[in-house]
Amino acid sequence: MGKKAAAVGVCVAAAAAGAAVLVKKQMKKSGKWARAMAIVREFQDKCDSSIGKLRHVADAMTAEMHAGLASEGGSKLKMIITYVDNLPNGDEEGLFYALDLGGTNFRVIRVHLGGKKDVIKQELEAVSIPPHLMTGSSHELFDFIAAELAKFVGGEDENSHPFPGRHRELGFTFSFPVRQKSIASGTLINWTKGFSIEDVVGEDVVGELTKAMERVGLDMHVATLVNDTVGTLAGGRYYNPDVIAAVVLGTGSNAAYVERANAIPKWHGPLPKSGEMVINMEWGNFWSSHLPLTEYDHVLDVESMNPGEQIFEKMISGMYLAEILRRVMLRMAEEAEFFGDMVPPKLKIPFILRTYHMYTMHDDTSADLKVVGNKLRDILE
Repeated sequence: MGKKAAAVGVCVAAAAAGAAVLVKKQMKKSGKWARAMAIVREFQDKCDSSIGKLRHVADAMTAEMHAGLASEGGSKLKMIITYVDNLPNGDEEGLFYALDLGGTNFRVIRVHLGGKKDVIKQELEAVSIPPHLMTGSSHELFDFIAAELAKFVGGEDENSHPFPGRHRELGFTFSFPVRQKSIASGTLINWTKGFSIEDVVGEDVVGELTKAMERVGLDMHVATLVNDTVGTLAGGRYYNPDVIAAVVLGTGSNAAYVERANAIPKWHGPLPKSGEMVINMEWGNFWSSHLPLTEYDHVLDVESMNPGEQIFEKMISGMYLAEILRRVMLRMAEEAEFFGDMVPPKLKIPFILRTYHMYTMHDDTSADLKVVGNKLRDILE
């Protein structure tokens, strides 16, 4: 296992940069400029990710990885055995389907592979998940997904049918912590990324999806269950045999890598012929005293749906970065009259600012920062 701490460098520095840009635009002539800049500098200092600190974080993560491989529940990192002991090599042929559920939207994919790393055709459709389904019931969520999947399959042309004698097979990418029982089954450990559907916890998510597909009359077999990081790793290996690890920085954050099977003490079955096993780290739940946690990180965690959990993910992933920026801006508005003598009421609404808003503002290179002004006006007025 190597030491992997590159993601720590992301930290919340992007939020600090966004806040600095806004201060420079809105408060250049204000008497509160010094106070505003002091808030930004304090934030930047607390986000410090020096090489020395990163080495401490890497050492802590390595120790947690070893502990997680040794026993279930022995570490903040679950180090989940995926039962994936072979990865694609580019010679695959046929028609394949995939369902990718891992955040506020899901994707359905159909791909025709021709061997020799040849992707003949690929079709993809993204579907937003209504917020109420993220905290509703299992039936509501999976019935919605199955219905959208059925629409996707129903709209395919005559050239998109499986080869004669073969059923439609689906790869299910489910990007939440799952304790796998086999390559095509696994029970949900807990939700992350804003989902909270209690009647699914402890249940086989493949079984839930299969029952939903049966209810909508969709004849499709779930052939494999993987995490998005495992899917990313498989995609990388398809094109490059030297790929051994994958990292996802999206709504959430996670990593997966190829481990030697004989280096996994908690694996009690026969060693796979390949001698390897893909491990889903679930590193979003990592925590170390060396992480550059700020007061904004602490308050965000306390007020979240899962306080004390997914600390690393809350520091670096897309779901939370803009919320941290909102909290910095709110403090600047309250203590330095960032928006004048009145704090915009919408700025007090959690998650009113989204990470894609932050990216758009951060990329503004115009002399008068017109994009920043327009974006804040659209969001806060």
